[in-house]
Amino acid sequence: MKQKRTKKQWILFLTGSAAILAGMSILLFFGGRKLYRMHQKQVLMRENPVLEIAALNIKAPVLEGTDQQTLRKAVGHFTGTGDFGSGNYCIAGHSSTIYKEYFNRLKNIENGMQISLYDAEKNRYDYSVTESFVVEPDETWVLDDAGDDRITIITCTDDGTQRLVVTGILETETSG
Repeated sequence: MKQKRTKKQWILFLTGSAAILAGMSILLFFGGRKLYRMHQKQVLMRENPVLEIAALNIKAPVLEGTDQQTLRKAVGHFTGTGDFGSGNYCIAGHSSTIYKEYFNRLKNIENGMQISLYDAEKNRYDYSVTESFVVEPDETWVLDDAGDDRITIITCTDDGTQRLVVTGILETETSG
């Protein structure tokens, strides 16, 4: 013999079902978005230069320019600064304690760590970190040519008011 559900049971059933559907929808949305971003990152890294700091588990595609649209997708090369293995090759990227950004772990860099830069043909340029320091946002002298072959990486400090600067000197160049 079938029991009839009460009005209260129906309300609880429908509320629970709606909560499950809402939760699944949210998970699908954010999961789908994460998968899409991971796919986009892989495409960008396959088709563009790549910066890697293996010791910090940082691997990022490098696009030309440092405008906000570029920095939302990747890290950006300051137009007019050095070239691969030549001059002062300057890169900027976001870091944020709230959002998962490429340079979140950059604050843990240490002198002697290796920075690898791969050009579009996947030739590798290895740099050894020589220093890291903090400057004010208007201190653009860090982009100037220093008379050697180096990489300069710039990101925000945790509070966003200053800039963390990491420099490395070219050690080796390897054809891909």
